[in-house]
Amino acid sequence: MNLGRAPGLYYAFFPYPEAVAARLRRISKPIPLKPDKKFEPQSGPPCAPMSAWLTVVGIGDDGYAGLGRSARRALLDARVVYGGARHLAMLPACIGARREAWPSPFDVAPILAQRGAPVCVLASGDPMFYGVGATLARALPAAELNVLPAPSSVSLAAARLGWALQDVATVSLVGRPLATLNAALHDGARVIVLSGDGATPAALAALLAARGYRASRLSVFEHLGGPNERRIDARADEWSAQPVAALNLVAVECRANGDAMRLPLTPGLPDDAYLNDGQLTKRDVRALTLARLAPAPGELLWDVGAGCGSIGIEWMRSHPACRAIAIESHAERQRFIEHNRDALGVPSLRLVRGRAPDALHGLEAPDAIFIGGGLTVPDVLDACWANLRDGGRLVANAVTVQGEAVLAGWRERHGGSLTRIALSEASPLGRFDTWRPALPVTILDTRKPGRV
Repeated sequence: MNLGRAPGLYYAFFPYPEAVAARLRRISKPIPLKPDKKFEPQSGPPCAPMSAWLTVVGIGDDGYAGLGRSARRALLDARVVYGGARHLAMLPACIGARREAWPSPFDVAPILAQRGAPVCVLASGDPMFYGVGATLARALPAAELNVLPAPSSVSLAAARLGWALQDVATVSLVGRPLATLNAALHDGARVIVLSGDGATPAALAALLAARGYRASRLSVFEHLGGPNERRIDARADEWSAQPVAALNLVAVECRANGDAMRLPLTPGLPDDAYLNDGQLTKRDVRALTLARLAPAPGELLWDVGAGCGSIGIEWMRSHPACRAIAIESHAERQRFIEHNRDALGVPSLRLVRGRAPDALHGLEAPDAIFIGGGLTVPDVLDACWANLRDGGRLVANAVTVQGEAVLAGWRERHGGSLTRIALSEASPLGRFDTWRPALPVTILDTRKPGRV
């Protein structure tokens, strides 16, 4: 035993003279170390005070009782509390702030007018997930905003179902067309749908059945996280017209039947996915064209001479944040675009009824332009190029000699690349097969100087 390390322990079990004990106590005392250098606490500028004046409080269906200490403190200190009538009614009498219901139509200006005063906003669940928090974050610097989220209804639904959130697609139908769901329909997909109202589940079941997803499982959750929570489970083709609370969401486990059209995520959907009159950029050429257009999240495309809308539709299907404007003058093809954009899940594609270049006036400047028709119309290429953002891409396809001449002349003046595509498909010839060539397509691919 090391007596110098544990004299007390040794003394407790083995008695020895006091002189020895005193000696042990002396050698066991820690020896103070003299520092080589005197250390002073570092001084610096004081921390800047928090400048957040607006607190966005996420509140669940369990109301005020489910809020944490920080959220309750913010509400007690607030001068004004904004929110929906349902949320404001959840607050107890001890909250003395003035209560203001959302203006209709919705506008953040009254909130911003309170700048500097302690203000609270009540929002469902996580305010940054399809909520007002994201709207306010676009209008205010982050330092002025304090967001206190609660679990979102999507998180609660995934927890009830045992679904991993990273494997789930979320589609909001709040203020959006039902056709928005079509882009998320794939065999085996798990989708959580934020309902617009109590009629959404029945409409959703009907849509799934019509699209060939009759065997899909629906789980409707009402008032998630609150005392009135309820769950309804049924197949899409067995959904009954039962009343559903306005506050609900629907979890869908997609199961495709044999007649469901398979729509890949890559560019180049099957040609028969589009209603058309033959004015359609064919599948293989469409895939090559979109590769050159190179869509990126948030970018805007002009599809000039859109035909049935295939390029703009697949541009938007590449990412939920991609946007497109289809410019088409032919009345029947305009109807094709309206049908195809809904059927393929991008109902927000904007249709401009008119002919370029006149129809281009006043449109938001695009990040990319595709010209599929009207190349030989005077000033179309010049107008498109003038409106294209710096660093943007312009891609144009031609199948006629005259169209090719326009593209060749343009390339000489502005640069870019020309690619000629000749495709053939095997088709029967008597008892044998032969190659049937499609019309060759010439593609101009050019980038406007400026930002990358």
